[in-house]
Amino acid sequence: MTEALQETLDLFAGSDVETRRMLLLDYANGLPELPERYRALMEHGLGRVHECQSPVFLYPEVEDGAVRLHAYVPPESPTVRGVVSLLAQTLDGASPEAVAAVPEDLFQQMGLTDAIGLTRQRGLAAVLHRVKHAVAEAS
Repeated sequence: MTEALQETLDLFAGSDVETRRMLLLDYANGLPELPERYRALMEHGLGRVHECQSPVFLYPEVEDGAVRLHAYVPPESPTVRGVVSLLAQTLDGASPEAVAAVPEDLFQQMGLTDAIGLTRQRGLAAVLHRVKHAVAEAS
């Protein structure tokens, strides 16, 4: 796990439910734009995480040993967008080994189970699994 992700986990875990929701909204506003090279793939439905009810498109890559997570989640899905942005920002530049070390119960450790419903929890678990799997394959 990266230092940035550990700091974020600690921040969320030490916050109340309302603060966690506000933090997710802040992250949602900070999701980087999807690079042009992935837009055609997205338009053809490639990279979609089908386990999520919200349209989530992920394009993890490993360049020179550093992980880059490119993603698109529409603004109309701020909670999911916030979590995906959190992952993209805190895993940016990480080693594949650090991504592999992200705990499967990350969102529970962060206290997000109180802030998001069960359906979103399943979808976000699928997002984390997809990221870890794609990074492992790319490295």
